[in-house]
Amino acid sequence: MSIQLIIFDLDGTLIDSSIDITNALNYALEPYSFKRLTVNDTIKMVGEGITRLIEKLVASAWGNEVPPRAPAGIHTEVTERFLKHYTQHILDYTKEYPGVKETLERLNTYKKAVISNKRESLSKMVLDGLGLSRYFDIIIGSDTTPEKKPSPIPILKVLSELHVRPADAVIVGDSNYDVDAGKAAGITTVAVTYGYRPREVIAHADYLIDRMTDLIPLLEKMNR
Repeated sequence: MSIQLIIFDLDGTLIDSSIDITNALNYALEPYSFKRLTVNDTIKMVGEGITRLIEKLVASAWGNEVPPRAPAGIHTEVTERFLKHYTQHILDYTKEYPGVKETLERLNTYKKAVISNKRESLSKMVLDGLGLSRYFDIIIGSDTTPEKKPSPIPILKVLSELHVRPADAVIVGDSNYDVDAGKAAGITTVAVTYGYRPREVIAHADYLIDRMTDLIPLLEKMNR
């Protein structure tokens, strides 16, 4: 094995954005009498993109039947309110996890990519704001390709554009979506245990690491 490419998930892996996402969701849901969400509520549901997240929130609040008091286009209205607030407050509390910048600095000999289920424009906005964009050759969002994780399509796009074989790539993420996408694409999977998903959900990854800095010795081991 000779690893040439490292693909990173964004939320829950490189950055902790849970407070800003929670605040934007509560703003978006405020007119519709939803129970206010806690950060813990949010991290249990994120990972499939904002459209799916709002669908799940509406379903959990009202079941499959949206009541008459709700506007017909509630999903669209809530999404628009979320995007408006989140875009304006995307970096209020969001920060990279400990060891992320240090690790990225030490990975300068590898090709690197981000594949997020956050929209591409928002992914780039937060990476630009935190000074992380410069570390990556390509940034893929939920709307960049026809399908998003756990589909392998975003990974296959990165492999094609950066001319890397699946055997020479690894994905690092915090969720089952990352692990499943990586396995479907035929690349090595690494799951971080400090992110948004409990250990049992990501236990089927090829490797587990407790800190981002643990990635350095793990890659050295893979490349022996």
